[in-house]
Amino acid sequence: MCPPEDEAPGSVSGQMAADESGERATVITPTTESQQKDAPEGTPLDKIEIAGELPILPLKDTVIYPHIVAPLMITEDPLIKLIDDALAGDRIVGVVTASEEVEEEIPPVDKLFDVGSAVAIARMFKLPDGKMQLLVQGIARIRVSEYVQDEPYLKARVERLQDEVEDGVEVEGLARNALNLFRNIVSLAPYLPDEIFIAAMNVNEPNDLADFLVANLNLDTGQRQELLEELNVKERLRKLTVFLNHEVEVLEIGSRIQDQVQSELGKGQREFFLREQLKAIQKELGELDEKTVEINEIREAIEASGMPEEARKEAERELDRLANMPAAAAEYTVARTYLDWMTSLPWEKSTDDNLDVKRAARILDEDHYDLDKVKERIVEYLAVRNIKEDTKGPILCFVGPPGVGKTSLGHSIARALGRTFHRISLGGVRDEAEIRGHRRTYVGALPGRIIQGLRKAGTKNPVFMLDEVDKLGVDFRGDPAAALLEVLDPEQNFSFSDHYLDVAFDLSKVMFITTANMLYTIPPALLDRMEVLELPGYTEPEKIQIAREFLVPRQLEEHGLEKKSVTIEDSALHGIIRNYTREAGVRNLEREIAGVCRKLARKVAEGEKGPFKVTGDDLHDMLGPIKHRMEVIEQADEVGVATGLAWTETGGDVLFVEAESYPGKGNLTLTGKLGEVMQESARAAVTYARANAENLKIAHDFFDNNDVHIHVPAGAIPKDGPSAGVTMAVALVSAATERPVVKETAMTGEITLRGKVLPVGGIKEKVLAAHRAGVKKVILPEENEKDLEEVPDFVKDDVEFSFVTDVNDIMTQVLE
Repeated sequence: MCPPEDEAPGSVSGQMAADESGERATVITPTTESQQKDAPEGTPLDKIEIAGELPILPLKDTVIYPHIVAPLMITEDPLIKLIDDALAGDRIVGVVTASEEVEEEIPPVDKLFDVGSAVAIARMFKLPDGKMQLLVQGIARIRVSEYVQDEPYLKARVERLQDEVEDGVEVEGLARNALNLFRNIVSLAPYLPDEIFIAAMNVNEPNDLADFLVANLNLDTGQRQELLEELNVKERLRKLTVFLNHEVEVLEIGSRIQDQVQSELGKGQREFFLREQLKAIQKELGELDEKTVEINEIREAIEASGMPEEARKEAERELDRLANMPAAAAEYTVARTYLDWMTSLPWEKSTDDNLDVKRAARILDEDHYDLDKVKERIVEYLAVRNIKEDTKGPILCFVGPPGVGKTSLGHSIARALGRTFHRISLGGVRDEAEIRGHRRTYVGALPGRIIQGLRKAGTKNPVFMLDEVDKLGVDFRGDPAAALLEVLDPEQNFSFSDHYLDVAFDLSKVMFITTANMLYTIPPALLDRMEVLELPGYTEPEKIQIAREFLVPRQLEEHGLEKKSVTIEDSALHGIIRNYTREAGVRNLEREIAGVCRKLARKVAEGEKGPFKVTGDDLHDMLGPIKHRMEVIEQADEVGVATGLAWTETGGDVLFVEAESYPGKGNLTLTGKLGEVMQESARAAVTYARANAENLKIAHDFFDNNDVHIHVPAGAIPKDGPSAGVTMAVALVSAATERPVVKETAMTGEITLRGKVLPVGGIKEKVLAAHRAGVKKVILPEENEKDLEEVPDFVKDDVEFSFVTDVNDIMTQVLE
């Protein structure tokens, strides 16, 4: 008789375990004198006497019924002693099941059911490691009255329970019905052999039949115990019938599902063989039509693309639609285009990164001067990749003025890593579908720029540059910046879903680099996903070095001039930088150098022989009149005009603030296309001046009898921000007291109503602009002193710095 299948091993197990060590187990059949006390051969089990006290063997997840043979595994020392003592006696023990799951190897007394079974040990196998395997047979149901011993094992007083058997048609009908249901279970259950039903047919008594059937059913411990405790045979059969019906239903559903699966598998295999036979016949006859060839090519392309399972299923589904569709159908071209996109994407194709840190540093230095922070970040990424291969690609944001090399730096990074490079310009993009694509229901639908770029790059790990991310627009078609949130999030972009493809594509291996001129136009959620690296403007010496190493050689080559026949001296480069360009980058500088090269190319074309030397004196003839002046140096000190510093998209700039008073009633006029914040700074400056008129030596009735007009030149250019607050205050006080302002001293800082000077941003750009304009002294908020660490040493040597906390400190330094 089979043990119940669902019983799980424990300290006392319902599974006959094999000897794990591979050694032969010792089989011990009791042959002691105690066998003299055994019942005579052929004695019915219900006639065997059971002592009033029995050793109790606690079980986990196992219920044993009378007449049923079951295997048990004994692993704990107290239970091994219990079996040894039983074998030395009458070989009868009580077995009681735990009422709930317990962690202990031996279930405690308070967790045991009251009703169990008395069993006889039929055979014992002793394993080399000391464990025992038993074969026991149930004798009768017992009820534990009282436990009389805890150590070394449990012993209890027990009473034998008798079945309540009722003769009658109802009991016989219940028994036959249970037997028929069990036949159905045997036919459906793979874990029950056919012979088990034959054995069930040979059980004559209804109570024994019920015990036999439940012992071979897949029931949980609670259900088994419920049937063990039921002494009324008719009720036992009724409960058993409910369990049998449930098991039949479960097995029939499982069988139906299995038949469907087998049918689908058989159908798929049949279609595969028929398709292969059809191919072979058509090939022999040479009758492959154009559409069949195309379908076969697409099928092979799908297999060769290496796309993941989800994408492959979608492609095959679309291919099946295409195969059953007439070539003239309107949907045919749509499905064909979709499959072209699916099979041409680099699902698995990638380039191997060149992880040589020294080589990467050398390439970055060859292509760009300075930019040490960016170069260091790329080298650090390669260093980490050397240690941890599955590192996700960084998402960097290069922020800086135009012309400092943000875009070209992306090319250099790709070359240093050995990856392909692709650039997308996002300037003016307003449609969310530009990023995520259009759904295929639209006419002319295509994937978004991300998927298109990956197809052009040909690999799944390119360097992907998203240029001008700060110039994205928003309109009724959606917000492309919101669509980029998934693209630029390492926790999400491994399963980026384009609307056109409608399947996930892994972007986690892509190195995304975005560029911007300013940060305040980028949505905070998008900015938070990027690592910002600032590229500040270049100083004049840096521009000279860049021109010598990169710009001049490149322009000479582009204009067909030999390097040895042309010399552009430093005086000429200084002249171009100071008098013909006004920028933080080098784009206009290269443009002016190209103008010089064109003049030399014309001379060569006219027959002049070199070598040619270009000096500062030659610039007027080659480039025309001077375009920019060093304003500050050339202007005299004036009343009501203060020199301020501003940050712009192109770097820093010098800002002149003018203030003038005229008879009136104390009104304030602001002009120069000032933003709201800048207007508020002007009002704060006026309030400060009126409140401190006596200390500032302003006539007590000045603001009652005069109107004030504050103007910031370059009126067509919008201006905003709080950093001109101190400059407007100085210009106002100068106009009110008619004291000139020292023009060679520039200042920046936010003003409060109490005259405090607060820190501002863009210090490096502002200081470089002041240096370019010839400013000799710069006044900064005291809290901005730390920002001078980024300013080159030669600038700090040329310019005097003063750090203040109060506007009065500025007045004493700039008002004559």
